[in-house]
Amino acid sequence: MGEAIARYGRPREDWLDLSTGINPLGYPVPMPPPEAWRDLPDAFDDLTGVAANYYGVPANTIVPCAGSQAVIRAIPTLLPPGRVAVASLTYSEYAPAFARAGHTLVPWIGPEAGLPDVDYLVWVNPDNPTTRHVSRETLSSWQASLASRGGMLIVDEAFADASPAASITSQVGRDGLVVLRSVGKFFGLAGIRAGFALCPPTLGASLAQTLGAWTVSGPARFAVRTALRDTAWQIAARERLQRDGERLLALLRRHGWPALGTPLFAWTPHPLTPVWHETLAAQGIWTRLFDARPVVLPAPDAALATADIQCLPSLRLGLPADESGWQRLAAGLAELPVS
Repeated sequence: MGEAIARYGRPREDWLDLSTGINPLGYPVPMPPPEAWRDLPDAFDDLTGVAANYYGVPANTIVPCAGSQAVIRAIPTLLPPGRVAVASLTYSEYAPAFARAGHTLVPWIGPEAGLPDVDYLVWVNPDNPTTRHVSRETLSSWQASLASRGGMLIVDEAFADASPAASITSQVGRDGLVVLRSVGKFFGLAGIRAGFALCPPTLGASLAQTLGAWTVSGPARFAVRTALRDTAWQIAARERLQRDGERLLALLRRHGWPALGTPLFAWTPHPLTPVWHETLAAQGIWTRLFDARPVVLPAPDAALATADIQCLPSLRLGLPADESGWQRLAAGLAELPVS
């Protein structure tokens, strides 16, 4: 958002910021007790147990962390140098982290190309920004194949809370599997910088030692424990996000966008996306533009057409927070060329 403010000279309060996939109506965290601010973070509180119950995994497989970013940088340093596949368009922090740690990056379009000949594979499920999803059965097959040769599958489930049935957390604890979870997206709590790595206990111990003490602050631990326990809020949020995600996708398609969606964001690859991005920005609507990469194009029925791969720029849009935001987006889309 800071880039948009500086570039266009429009104050923050005048922007409709759709550049992230963060729930715009996040969890209403109550005020933490005074000791959460005063005392050092208590690593012996019940945060791990609460997370174990929420994710349905053994407590000894959980490593609390200051958001996924800390783990993304740490995990490659704990693995023997090898060949790693990261999709050509996905969350952009993985490839540099593995490269810095001395690993060799192997070009990979994504799951449409099958499991490549690598030691480590990273997949974001559902993918950010392309929205693609790989089934638990396929992920399990990949994990078994990689683990059989001493490798590892890293599954980033930052956006999985909105559709938890697709999660692979039921297999956490197996060799060669790391699952990253975040409270930033679904719970709308990105500012507290908290999340979890779910992995075999031995790797978890090494990761915790690498991350160091007090990686999650006291107020953040309070916020996460409270949010993970609130099942009523979670159920209502999933229902709302499902409706809003479908509304966003329908709105974009009505305006001629070949879009794919998740409950938290939509994505479209198209030659005109740089024009759309700039035109919307001129109206105070901020989106996320990605440069031209090899992408799997949406088919006319919005399914993935595995044979149709092109190098295109693309655009991601998150959800408006209120009805005025929806109407503003609809008006902005009406001004865009589609051919």
